[in-house]
Amino acid sequence: MKINLVEKTKKLKSSIEIIILSDIEESKDKKVLKTLNFEPKDETSVFLVESNKIYVGCENQDYDSVAIAIATAIKKFISTTTKSAKIVLSDTTLLNAIVEGALLGSYSFTTYKSDKQKCKKQELNIVVEKVTNELEKVVENSIIISDNVNKVRDMVNTTPADFYPEVMAKKAEEIAVENELECKILGEKYLEKHSMNAMLSVGRASVHESKLIHLSYKPKDAKKKVVLVGKGLTYDSGGLSLKPADYMTTMKSDKSGGCAVLGIINAVSILKLPIEIHAIVGAVENMIGGDAYKPDDVLTARNGKTIEVKNTDAEGRLVLADCLCYAQDEIENIDYIFDYATLTGACVVGVGEYTTGIMGNCEKLKRKAVSNALISGEYATSLDFNRFLRKTLKSEVADINNISSTRYGGAITAGIFLDNFINKENKDKWLHFDIAGPAYVEKAWGYNPFGASGAGVRMTLELLKNL
Repeated sequence: MKINLVEKTKKLKSSIEIIILSDIEESKDKKVLKTLNFEPKDETSVFLVESNKIYVGCENQDYDSVAIAIATAIKKFISTTTKSAKIVLSDTTLLNAIVEGALLGSYSFTTYKSDKQKCKKQELNIVVEKVTNELEKVVENSIIISDNVNKVRDMVNTTPADFYPEVMAKKAEEIAVENELECKILGEKYLEKHSMNAMLSVGRASVHESKLIHLSYKPKDAKKKVVLVGKGLTYDSGGLSLKPADYMTTMKSDKSGGCAVLGIINAVSILKLPIEIHAIVGAVENMIGGDAYKPDDVLTARNGKTIEVKNTDAEGRLVLADCLCYAQDEIENIDYIFDYATLTGACVVGVGEYTTGIMGNCEKLKRKAVSNALISGEYATSLDFNRFLRKTLKSEVADINNISSTRYGGAITAGIFLDNFINKENKDKWLHFDIAGPAYVEKAWGYNPFGASGAGVRMTLELLKNL
């Protein structure tokens, strides 16, 4: 969908007008709306064909409410044959919510549909009092952000037969070529040579070679250096600790953290943010077979720590452990390290399907990440480490177990496991984002469709802008 910013004085061709409404008494069509029993609640809309107006409810004047409202209206608009719609804004404070809500709400994934409908060329005209450079910049940035969220959605939604570690590596190379980034693709020989046995073991039974992806964006006079690490499990069967059948049907989404990292660095390079970014993805497939790693195995990670395997379905943390070690060994003078993973079902149980759990050792940094997530339109909360849960990862035969001895606090113990692979000097620079809940859901919510949401992209871009 094309987005245009136009001045009030410009005459537009006949089009549908979208009106966001919080109080029915404020509408010129209140009698008709009352007759239709329309209530201005979130995700409610009505199309008045005679007057060519779409009314949509909005309960609050914040980013998320406005984005949900415009997404709801856009879905109604898309269902018509009209080529253009307009919305008149007297207040441009939430212009970004209008643009992002429209573009994220109009997304659909039809790659595997045999009966593909012809894409309609529709546009949304956002009418403002005066078009300024500042407003044009807001629209431009919001389009870039939305495009990259949707690219991440496309990658995550792609099936494991079509998206395996080599394909993920090729996607990274494409991003590197388009944006003139440095790109390293390291295979299993490298992993073996550098004792990255945790990551190497997870992918051992797959027919697809594991890939360590390292993209670098290095602008002149960068103000910060940030490392982004993503879990790129292109498919997770659970390994020998096999998942139940109904838990496997969405496991193409286990690459969401890695895909988010690729989307973030792509957006940062297009936005030309003055921050050096290193995007590192562990692209692996966790399968079963005669060569699969086993419960009771002891694996040695890149930093020399030994890990007793209690469950082969706790594989993402093994991949991230080696990737975090690689980042700290290969990159100097890091200011921040952020990792992203659909790591635990426990996080979904604890905070729900729509919320990211953020963990780390620095309270100030965690609060900053949560507040920026909420500003960006993503839900997030912090989860705190504690000394008692730390003890539950103790192993009798190795340095650490890959799962805890208690069934409770699983999201936190997974975060504590990763903390064991963060060097002392980087402890307060590191955050772990568990996106297991919002990354992929089997029902539409707000401006997010069935499937992948692109979780992590908007919150991180907002955080990077405010570091």
